[in-house]
Amino acid sequence: MKKIEAIVRGNDFDRIKGALQQIGIVPLTAYQVQGRGVQGGVPPYDLLPKMKIEVVVKDKDLEKVVDVIIRNARSGTPGDGKIFVIPVQDAVRIRTGERGNEALY
Repeated sequence: MKKIEAIVRGNDFDRIKGALQQIGIVPLTAYQVQGRGVQGGVPPYDLLPKMKIEVVVKDKDLEKVVDVIIRNARSGTPGDGKIFVIPVQDAVRIRTGERGNEALY
């Protein structure tokens, strides 16, 4: 299992969420954040509003999910965002006690 954390422009979020749902990835967590990349923000703003998307996926779905995020967030200009992939040791569905891949989706 892998956790994908994607920092993207806010106006790309609905498109990404819909594209993930189309490939069967419905569970996700999203929240508004502020940040800056290597460009250091756009004066006079030090931090820019972004959306952070977090989703834990089965190893077999990793590349498919990363590709969907890239296709729906890439404009080719600075500020498109970043994707981080983090190993996940275990997952537990609290309601049923299922563990591992069975606890995901």
